[in-house]
Amino acid sequence: MKWTSPSALVTGAVVVALTLSACGDDDNGHGSGHSPGMDGMSSSATPSTAAGRQGDISFAQQMIPHHRQAVQMADMALGKQGVSADVTRLATDIKKAQDPEITKMSGWLRSWGAAVPSAGSHAGHDMSGMPGMMSEQDMSGLEKASGSTFDRMWLTMMIKHHQGAVTMATDVKKTTSNPQVTSLANAIIKGQNAEIRTMQGLLKPSSS
Repeated sequence: MKWTSPSALVTGAVVVALTLSACGDDDNGHGSGHSPGMDGMSSSATPSTAAGRQGDISFAQQMIPHHRQAVQMADMALGKQGVSADVTRLATDIKKAQDPEITKMSGWLRSWGAAVPSAGSHAGHDMSGMPGMMSEQDMSGLEKASGSTFDRMWLTMMIKHHQGAVTMATDVKKTTSNPQVTSLANAIIKGQNAEIRTMQGLLKPSSS
């Protein structure tokens, strides 16, 4: 019995070292890029973040054609003879406000990797689901009107159109976490509510 225990100790040490090495490799495998804390955070944060981003995308994709129709109605007013000065001024203000907002939202969609609605897309099925959107018949009737009849139709339709935009902007504020989207939604709500009050005031003398 000559010092066999040191040999056993060496063997045992090798086994322990290998075992620890295996455990260390396993921990490193999990630690490199897959922290349990990070995984837990991303799995809990991703659904709400994804839902908020999808809400932002839907808002922009719907508000762009919504704004385009308002600009189209403004162009009608600006291109007609016999339109009142009040309607002409409102049409100018609407075009001035909403054209840049269309550009801004289009830029957002591109940066998010989402589709920008094409300028010529007037699919009735898609448009009809948006609050305040005019039908093709509505737009055709407005195009044919003139004088005070046009003014009344335009104001009535634009009030409804603005109310729809305010509804859409109010809804996106409930889901978005993007400060730029919130800022635009607030601007739409404030600006279009003010124009709604102005247009309602302009209709009162005509209805008396």
